[in-house]
Amino acid sequence: MSKRVLIAGESWVTHSIHTKGFDSFTTTEYNEGVRWLRAALEAGGWEVTFLPNHLAAREFPQTAEALGAYDVVMLSDIGANTLLLHPDTFVRSVPLPNRLVAIRDYVLNGGGLVMIGGYLTFQGIDAKGQWAGSPVAEVLPVDLFRHDDRRESPQGVVPHVGNPSHPITSGIDGDWPALLGYNEVTAKPDAEVLVRVGGDPLIVAGKAGKGRSVAFTSDCGPHWAPPPFVDWAGYAPLWNNIANWVAKDDSRK
Repeated sequence: MSKRVLIAGESWVTHSIHTKGFDSFTTTEYNEGVRWLRAALEAGGWEVTFLPNHLAAREFPQTAEALGAYDVVMLSDIGANTLLLHPDTFVRSVPLPNRLVAIRDYVLNGGGLVMIGGYLTFQGIDAKGQWAGSPVAEVLPVDLFRHDDRRESPQGVVPHVGNPSHPITSGIDGDWPALLGYNEVTAKPDAEVLVRVGGDPLIVAGKAGKGRSVAFTSDCGPHWAPPPFVDWAGYAPLWNNIANWVAKDDSRK
């Protein structure tokens, strides 16, 4: 039986203005940052469905029952408003289900949730992620701040494993490559901090209702996860361990 994961986010559009004296012109470029994570999970036997931000706004499942088609849901660098405000509601005033409630109920009913850090997850840049106080925050293993929670570390900061025997960290030996930043959070009392970075939680695992959730407070790709991290031999095992654990399949390594 296939393992199914839904990844939402990890895309952006860059709109640039080029000024050359009197004249100027614009260019627009679409980018995705999911390829390292997707490749790691697919190599581990996961069937990956990817919804970049502009598609997630409309196509992300609207109910906990629909989300139940997936063993794991991963939210990476996607703001709460993208899922809260369906285009038909925002533009046409059509009442639709609250998808943040759907994610919460999906976890409480036994689903697996992973939130991955970035400029628009947790609370994010200028606090625009807006996950703090949301229904999703209720089932995360961490408490979120209301302010801009980024901890930029351009000098590099090395993660330190606190529990190497947990199914998520088991089998990942040696030193971890440095990261260039993360979102600052605090672990909930009943959750376990498995890895720390800069003295703050990097990987936190917890349970909510019948389900499980993991917070990975740095990025799954550049810029916070630089090439030495995404090319690291432990990268794929780590993400497969995370996915397997939240899916309650601790036997897979």
